[in-house]
Amino acid sequence: MTAPTASRPLWSFEFVAMCLVITAAFGNVSVFYSFYHYLGAIGIPLEWRGFLVGLEPMAAFFLRLIVLPWLHVRNAFAVVMVSLFMLIAASWSYQTATTIPSLIVLRIFHGAVFVLLTSAAIALVVSFIPAERSGQGFSVLSIATMIPYAIIPPLSEAVLPYLHSEAEVYAAVSVFSVLAIFLLAAVRRRVGTTLGGLDGELLRRPSMWEIRENLGQQPVLVLLVTILLTYLAHATVFYFLKDLSLQLHTGEVGIFFGVSMAAMIAVRALAASRFDRVSKLPILRRAMGVLILFLSLLPLNPLPALYYLLAAGYGLCMGVILPLLNALLFTVSPPPLRGLNTNMTVFTMDVAYFLVPYLGGTIIAFGGPFSFLFYLAAGFLILAVTLISTLAPGNGKA
Repeated sequence: MTAPTASRPLWSFEFVAMCLVITAAFGNVSVFYSFYHYLGAIGIPLEWRGFLVGLEPMAAFFLRLIVLPWLHVRNAFAVVMVSLFMLIAASWSYQTATTIPSLIVLRIFHGAVFVLLTSAAIALVVSFIPAERSGQGFSVLSIATMIPYAIIPPLSEAVLPYLHSEAEVYAAVSVFSVLAIFLLAAVRRRVGTTLGGLDGELLRRPSMWEIRENLGQQPVLVLLVTILLTYLAHATVFYFLKDLSLQLHTGEVGIFFGVSMAAMIAVRALAASRFDRVSKLPILRRAMGVLILFLSLLPLNPLPALYYLLAAGYGLCMGVILPLLNALLFTVSPPPLRGLNTNMTVFTMDVAYFLVPYLGGTIIAFGGPFSFLFYLAAGFLILAVTLISTLAPGNGKA
């Protein structure tokens, strides 16, 4: 069965609007880079700070599995709209929630709202991606999630001296939710018309039997596990590169992430259209192979020049790997389940960012070196390459 979206261009007004809504959602999360510091500033005891920081993604981890079977294209627009209002309430509540019990409730609420918003928005946006433009579509979608992380932290630092605390910054980002509400109100009729033109099979809620059968399909399962392994490696770099860099007395980790993020965005912006004109599996295997090499070199005390070169290479590889994996999953998924499977990739990210700090922290607590974690990350990718090598060559072309 061919999805009706295949006959439409990628750059529809509806697709762009939903990408902007997703950017607004991630803008609300990216501002919490300073949350651990803020908790100390308001007098939260040290032993509670890590728990409160991790509580929002932990809530997302557990709640996404409950939300996904219930969400479908017909109810997604209403869920997005309601979630944006709830997100505004969550953002402003940080100014009054200054005790441990109130912050626990707020962090769980915030995580639940973020899950509802992103899951519903993703269920909608994949309906506007033509099957033959899946590589470019997911590159654009990934850029939409990354832009806030490149803009919001430096912008927050610039305005913070003029405010009383970070809580006012957390409240201020609610302006993006307000703009998203106005944008959705403007496109509501167009979105409804577009969705109304889809095959009814694409609009209904998948049954639990279909979901179980879908997850039992070898290509779907292999790709989801591969994406999980990739995020496990990515989360290892995110959480532990600073400690490794300080231990080795090599380059500045902030510059590393800045260089890698710039490379990641650049490759997705400049090469996105080519992702749909190439055989994806061979490129994936090569990019993962190079990334394994880069991760293995990081613990070997590289000189600063090589350290930043590895940053650029890391960003380029991740900029290729994740959009291609998402595009492949989109291609092999039955059209009614594309939204669900795309949301499952976000769930794998939740799992990785929930597990890696505990796994890595346990290894370090038992005397393991930080370098071992990066060899372990390379091992995750070796397993990922092995898994995607089991896919039939026919799955390599969108």
